Amino acid sequence: MNGTTWVRIGAILGGLGVIAGAFGAHGLREYLDERMQAIFETAVRYQMYHALALLAVGLLAMMGRNGTSTTVAGWSFLVGTLIFSGTLYGLSLSEIRWLGAITPIGGVALIVGWFALAIAAGSAAKVTGPEL
Repeated sequence: MNGTTWVRIGAILGGLGVIAGAFGAHGLREYLDERMQAIFETAVRYQMYHALALLAVGLLAMMGRNGTSTTVAGWSFLVGTLIFSGTLYGLSLSEIRWLGAITPIGGVALIVGWFALAIAAGSAAKVTGPEL
């Protein structure tokens, strides 16, 4: 995908994160116990972090660093967020316990994304010149 697409996906993920956060804060307080509310909030927080990370991926790609590490970072952040936050949303809303066993798969994808982003950023520094 190109940089513009990654920025758009990050922006959409961020907007949906704000909606989910507002829904959790205002619509779910009376339905979720403290533990499930905390799980829901963790899902929102990680979704927002990785929406911003996808913006960084898009900006690197727009700088001409649309190589393998940038692509791996983008897909890892996107898939990782869907799995990590998605399973936590599902767990908090349904209390289906086995969803918690899938969550770490998303976490591993997010970690891969951060290391791939570091590689992509290092490559960008070599191409664009001195560090800022």
